[in-house]
Amino acid sequence: MITTILLNGEPSDGRIPVTDSSVLRGDGCFEVLKSYQGKPFALDRHLDRLERSAEALEIELPSRESLTAWVMATSEELGDGAVRVVVTRGPSIPGMEGAPNIIVFGHPWQISGEPGRLLPVVAPWHAAGVDWQLAGAKLLSYAPNLAATRTARTSGFDDALLITDESVVLEGPTFSIAWMAGGVLETPGLEMGILDSITRGVALDLARGLAIDVSEGRFELSRLDAASEVMALSTIREVQPVVLVGDREWEPGPVTERIAAAFTSLTG
Repeated sequence: MITTILLNGEPSDGRIPVTDSSVLRGDGCFEVLKSYQGKPFALDRHLDRLERSAEALEIELPSRESLTAWVMATSEELGDGAVRVVVTRGPSIPGMEGAPNIIVFGHPWQISGEPGRLLPVVAPWHAAGVDWQLAGAKLLSYAPNLAATRTARTSGFDDALLITDESVVLEGPTFSIAWMAGGVLETPGLEMGILDSITRGVALDLARGLAIDVSEGRFELSRLDAASEVMALSTIREVQPVVLVGDREWEPGPVTERIAAAFTSLTG
């Protein structure tokens, strides 16, 4: 069940005006947090990123105190699940401009428990390291990413792994990717234009705490030929083993298991 929907901090029936920028332009940003037993995980890190996204879009947010209170109230009502914070520019019809809309609500979301099976999909829309005005912002406009997911599922995979036309690894449509190669945990660097995933950051910190060397950089897809295990990282997936990328296969690995266990200890 969906929790009470808050629109600018007030209970709402969930209806958004057809003139809103999210409807007409996909102009806005968002965050998804996991709530564990009524407590939002990594709230400050998520709100930090939301503020960076809104600043890039030149959308003025309410106070940090208000955002925190709305997320906390939603998490307490939800218990376990996903809390979504959606920021829109507000009305986008010329002459009808108004204040931004902030939508907060929660809903159940269970981890599947199954390993990931990914199809490499070329992503010509991805910045792939080219600096631009909205680099690093978590935008509402996910249509190209979701099209890649549908392509992968039509081909019998669970999801896509986005790559450049030069076969450089980027990220999943809604997750980050990492793998073990030569005893090092490798992952595409943020300079590749990938999202600064909160779970990715936490997982890398946990790996370093477990005395696992970490390398962030530019990696071609062929680098996975040297991988001993692969993992997907996101708020919803948490730390998920990946057993298939295209025709490359692995078993769930011990490092993925160690990082996943350490992550679970933070959320319990």
